[in-house]
Amino acid sequence: MKNIKWKLFSSVAVAALMIAGCSAPVHVEKDDSVDFSRYKTFAWVDKDGARKKDRDRSNDLMEQKFREAVTKALAKQGWRVDDRRPDVLINYDVLVERNNRRETEPVYSQPFTRTFYNPYARRFYNIYYPSQFMGYDDYSRSVREGTVTITVTDTRTDKVVWQGWTTDEVNSRNLSSKEINNAVKSIFRKFDVAKR
Repeated sequence: MKNIKWKLFSSVAVAALMIAGCSAPVHVEKDDSVDFSRYKTFAWVDKDGARKKDRDRSNDLMEQKFREAVTKALAKQGWRVDDRRPDVLINYDVLVERNNRRETEPVYSQPFTRTFYNPYARRFYNIYYPSQFMGYDDYSRSVREGTVTITVTDTRTDKVVWQGWTTDEVNSRNLSSKEINNAVKSIFRKFDVAKR
């Protein structure tokens, strides 16, 4: 029974390490002179100005998903939304562009079986030759890479006090809910460390 538990635990640990290793790298810059413990409230930057509605409605759903994900992440930090007198303003930016990614894959020969005739024993013998490592195949493929940047600006000084960004491969020009949530979670994992 202990052996089965140990195998299950080790399998889960290896899977967790593989998932953590596959996540996109996150970069963070912060103003070291700022005391983040005094920030408790935030509001969103009004991108269109004077609370006007966005003329381009194609990004409304993506913006809603971003606001929900960031608000949830900041609520875990003990922050709350305050549109009247916020401590900081939150802004996000998404850039999706085409890029060429270099890939390298190992190349193996095809396994095969050869048949030989032994005239002394008057018998046929099959000899199996397993696949062998032949080297690496280098190639490039076109991908879409999305960069998500989240910026925190102090409302009193109007200075950027924290900025986090991550770049990962995306499926289309607009990010899906899953891609948005993954990017925001990755960035705010570093936010907790940065405010200490």
